[in-house]
Amino acid sequence: MLRFRILAFLGNALVENDGPQKAQAIVVLGGDETGVRIVTAAKLAEAGYAPVVLVSGPPMLMGWESDLTIRYAESQGYPASLFKPIDNRVNSTRLETEMIAKNLKRDGVHKILLVTSNYHTRRAGRMMRAAAPWCWVVVVSAPDPTYDPNSWWKTREGQKQFFYEWLKTIAAALGD
Repeated sequence: MLRFRILAFLGNALVENDGPQKAQAIVVLGGDETGVRIVTAAKLAEAGYAPVVLVSGPPMLMGWESDLTIRYAESQGYPASLFKPIDNRVNSTRLETEMIAKNLKRDGVHKILLVTSNYHTRRAGRMMRAAAPWCWVVVVSAPDPTYDPNSWWKTREGQKQFFYEWLKTIAAALGD
């Protein structure tokens, strides 16, 4: 039916996936509640796409999100030597990408793989490119278990991800 094709088109419009390629670093954005972002990044690093995974995350009740995310990756069998935490005290993707860009510039990084959840990739990629115009940003989509862009309307979690991300996308376009 036409309406399902339109819904899938809108769901896929949130997703950008350039596919992996060699880079100086892999950057994982915070907010990884399911572990798919860090595991996707770890697999890329182990496959030789980049020598280090930079893991972003703010403070939480039980410590820094970046540290907890790295510990999760270690529990999945990935060596701690792959990861470097980037602790931050920001509460938005725009501020997070700006903070990461400062770190990349300081460290002389000119090409990254940006890993985030599939529904978050288009907006995050746009913001990272704006924050770090000197850097070649290659977006790699981590398949979030709560969001299938081709059938997001069939689950409550998929619906929530879709609507929240579109609201954030519109707010970003308006200058959040």
